[in-house]
Amino acid sequence: MVRTSFRTSDVDRAMEAIKAAFYTNRLDVLAAPERFGAALEVLDLGGITVGELACGADVRVRCGELGAYHVNIPLGEPLVWHQAHRPELGTMPGRAALFQPVGTTVVDRWAGAGRVLALKMDRALVERRVEELTGRPPRTPVVLDPELDLTRGRGKDWARLVQVLIDDLHDATRLLEHPLVAAPLQDAVLNGLLLAAGHRYREELDHPASRLRPAPVKRAIDAMRERPEHPFTTTELAAEAQVGVRWLQEAFARYVGMPPMTYLRAIRLERAHADLRAADPAGTATVGDVAYRWGFGHLGRFAEQYRAKYGRLPSTTLREPAVRHGDA
Repeated sequence: MVRTSFRTSDVDRAMEAIKAAFYTNRLDVLAAPERFGAALEVLDLGGITVGELACGADVRVRCGELGAYHVNIPLGEPLVWHQAHRPELGTMPGRAALFQPVGTTVVDRWAGAGRVLALKMDRALVERRVEELTGRPPRTPVVLDPELDLTRGRGKDWARLVQVLIDDLHDATRLLEHPLVAAPLQDAVLNGLLLAAGHRYREELDHPASRLRPAPVKRAIDAMRERPEHPFTTTELAAEAQVGVRWLQEAFARYVGMPPMTYLRAIRLERAHADLRAADPAGTATVGDVAYRWGFGHLGRFAEQYRAKYGRLPSTTLREPAVRHGDA
């Protein structure tokens, strides 16, 4: 857990602070530059980063692709923003703006009189939670509706959880630094967002899987997640699970929704994606290096599978600094 408190009237230093806590950005002061004064309070919980931000003057913030799910809650003044080629949205106080991991992201106008509560959630964390709650990996990317009403229903209840995190930013007792408190609250915030926001898996989350995965299936999944680069075969995974091959295949079809080797490929793609985002495009890393590291022996098939999952070629991810985790 890492806490950051930052104040500056220098735009370049503000950009560096936002980059360190959240994403690479370009910060443009739109009016009254003499009023500019960035203030950031940030808490990194590991997988979820929460912050309270103010700029003093009207600004525009350009971030490229985020590579993570993100929520902005405007306080005092509306927030005008857009992603990719979608039209601008004006998110008013009492609502939350929900950003996807992909698509060039721009906050077109952030009013200097307003503050923003911000939450960044690792893409892999969100997708894995959907898998845990539904009993199977997401068949397609988890795309959240662009806005969430925080004045009623589940949105209002979720906003209360977020406020607990925000209050702790200014609390000298810092109870959330204790893992017995931080971990359950982090889970509640993530689960609450998935239950409150609109997305294609929402109905499944409202009616979660009625049966837990059997222990042998969990053993096979644990083995794959611990060593995804290992050249597993179905026979070897069955041995890890301490069951027969046919039993494992049928159990994966029933409880996971796909064969064991398809699940393994999904994990490998997840790890390869993370490496490509983290790589320096000016460095020596290549798509081939990353693919072979995670068990993909055929570059053409790797590129095809990667594009089907992430909507871009792996070479594109490698070339674009804005999508790397270290900069995002």
